[in-house]
Amino acid sequence: DGHKRELINLCANNYLGLANHEEIVAAAQRALAEFGFGMASVRFICGTHVLHRQLEEAIARYVGADDAILFPACFDANTGVFDALLTADDAIVSDSLNHASIVDGVRLCKAQRYRFANGNMNALEDALRQARENGSRFILIATDGVFSMDGYVADLPTVCDLADRFGAMVMVDDCHATGHLGPQGRGTPALTGTEGKIDIISGTFGKSLGGAAGGFVAGRSKIVEVLRQRARPYLFSNSIPPAMAAGALRAIEIAANADDRRSRLGAHVQRFRQGLVDAGFDVVPGTTPIIPVMFFDAHRAKAMAQTLDRLGVYVAGFSYPVVPEGQARIRTQMSAALTDDDINAALQAFRDARELLAL
Repeated sequence: DGHKRELINLCANNYLGLANHEEIVAAAQRALAEFGFGMASVRFICGTHVLHRQLEEAIARYVGADDAILFPACFDANTGVFDALLTADDAIVSDSLNHASIVDGVRLCKAQRYRFANGNMNALEDALRQARENGSRFILIATDGVFSMDGYVADLPTVCDLADRFGAMVMVDDCHATGHLGPQGRGTPALTGTEGKIDIISGTFGKSLGGAAGGFVAGRSKIVEVLRQRARPYLFSNSIPPAMAAGALRAIEIAANADDRRSRLGAHVQRFRQGLVDAGFDVVPGTTPIIPVMFFDAHRAKAMAQTLDRLGVYVAGFSYPVVPEGQARIRTQMSAALTDDDINAALQAFRDARELLAL
């Protein structure tokens, strides 16, 4: 009906608030005007632009890797990486709460599969021992850096210690960390002191780093070389548009120097989390900008999300199969784009919505 309402957005992945940053928009517009709408080709035919290599080099430097390779999305990166690197003689040891793209990537690969309960390092050790006893050639541990539905940070120091003990490699999907967690926003390896110990980092430009699209795998040069030759989503997908690469390049530069935004984000996280706890909500413990509010019942989560919408707060309810049965929640996410007034208004809306629903 053309009616417009203003809402406080608490469910975007726009952690640093860069999605509408003037300089990023301007960089993309310049590239759009100069280089056109798209490459109309895959990388290895005529789809490689100088901006693609610049972006690969910039993201590799940023996360502390030798090299990087671009994908249309991190979903493609994760579905392409396992089959390109591993065979039936190898093993993948995967955290049970890893992102759907890792689950799909593992399914596409012929390697032996082992799963361990989320964050359970004893279970990881057992799985690694089993893989070694079964004679696996290469073993790759795969984990999210930040688990997207809970906001937990993976115990990377222990993961890396176990990897050393069992001669395994480590892959981290850092989509919900690159740009805003750790020194200069370099992600969970930097946050946990494991930089240089992670063999493969996958990530996205669709969250903190501009919020548009595009993914990457960063790692040792030899790994990236193999992916350029064998990763099917890379070989058979159009290159990301030059304008998007230009915007992402500027986003990395801004993110590396955005301590002010990270500090504002951290203050919002603390304030909103504490406010919810003080109001008696069941909040999943943690320190990241992902703050899940538990309702355990799908109908209650949905009713709460709809009521909050009417009160001017935009959130989404999550229930099975996105989260385990009986674990329905509203996942709230903080952003540096929010103001203190936004946080206060959102907290008031949560209290009002619960009262209106008599929950």
